Amino acid sequence: MKTVTVFGSSLPAEGSYAYVEAQRLGRLLAEAGYAVCTGGYGGLMEASARGAREAGGHTVGITCVIWPHPANAYIVEEFRTQGYTERLMTLIERGDAFIALPGGTGTLAELALVWEMMNKGSLAKTLGGRKPLLVMAPYWQPVIECLKQEGQLKNGDGKCTAPAMDFVTLIQTPEHAVEELRKSL
Repeated sequence: MKTVTVFGSSLPAEGSYAYVEAQRLGRLLAEAGYAVCTGGYGGLMEASARGAREAGGHTVGITCVIWPHPANAYIVEEFRTQGYTERLMTLIERGDAFIALPGGTGTLAELALVWEMMNKGSLAKTLGGRKPLLVMAPYWQPVIECLKQEGQLKNGDGKCTAPAMDFVTLIQTPEHAVEELRKSL
């Protein structure tokens, strides 16, 4: 079974728009036959795991001893790491694909690390190659647009595309995410 690692904020509460959308994403991923891996805690991590479990899917939570909180109730299989860096790498190692939902600096760090590993080819060396990296628009679109500017640094005329842009796909909805995964996995 292929595993989709979902990155997202721990802040959204049950019933909020972001929570409901993440829950729907988890359900759709499970219905499509994917396991869902998250950071294992609350907010969008809980919501996507909850949606997957409610649809009968398998969930994995990558938690960390530096935070005393237990994994959320929708995690079937928990992996407890010793530190933040180990947690980040385990989230990436477990994924056959990645989805970045809305989030803060932690989600940005997860997105940036997996993206850079693909961009520099180190993901290919350590984890079996390029993997789908889907990011939720419009939330992450300003970050993507900002990074597209890197191509202008090459010759200053704006006609060069930064190579990193080839690794990321903007998605609009949970259905769009599953559609993209079906094409690429």
